[in-house]
Amino acid sequence: MNTVLRVEQISGGYSPKRAIIHELNIEIKEGEMIGLIGVNGAGKSTTIKHILGLMTPHQGEITINGTTLKDDVELYRSSYTYVPETPILFDELTVEEHLRLTAMAYGVPEEQYVQQTEQLLERFHMTKKRKALSAHLSKGMKQKVMIMSALLAKPSLFIIDEPFLGLDPLGIRSLLEDLVEVKRGGSAILMSSHILSTVEHYCDRFIMLDQGRMVAHGTLQDMLQQASQHSKQDVTTLEDAFYAMLNGGEA
Repeated sequence: MNTVLRVEQISGGYSPKRAIIHELNIEIKEGEMIGLIGVNGAGKSTTIKHILGLMTPHQGEITINGTTLKDDVELYRSSYTYVPETPILFDELTVEEHLRLTAMAYGVPEEQYVQQTEQLLERFHMTKKRKALSAHLSKGMKQKVMIMSALLAKPSLFIIDEPFLGLDPLGIRSLLEDLVEVKRGGSAILMSSHILSTVEHYCDRFIMLDQGRMVAHGTLQDMLQQASQHSKQDVTTLEDAFYAMLNGGEA
């Protein structure tokens, strides 16, 4: 499988004199979903901002499909889609207009746009809201629009930050089912989430951050083994591994 995202020895932060993340290495291949986990302040958001190109690393290199941001800004940015924790929409655009805008930005063919839009609106129970202005939507509905836009774009890399916040159970199930299809289609997924009991069953590998450093990584079995060795107790779930590695989850 080809490598979609490669993060090599990245250190960086908001100040050039103080790094928040330290020498991180991340590699995600086609058809892989990686769970990025850690307590608040562990460096997850800073890591994502570096990948998005919103922050310049102090050292190291980030490539998507072998291209860096400096190599080709347009190609780099068109290779990923980002769903933030807090949905960001245009108040005066409708749900359908947001999807149309996404299709234009990512060059989605018209026939594909029409077919996928209908499918997404139905799956996420948003058909009746297609003409609604985003200013009139609940937070959960706004999050659905962000997720539908990402799924419509179908880039090489999906970067998703706390996607389950604000979603109802039907929305969560629809998202997870779609992410499984995204993986089957060959796209890579980097997902940050605190809902460990859910991501445990869907992610192929995990990266655990603490104070900007990678403290554990690998498959679920790898994580359980590392946590068991660390705590000298038998660890059977990702949530137990999280607490064992991070001293009860306290930063």
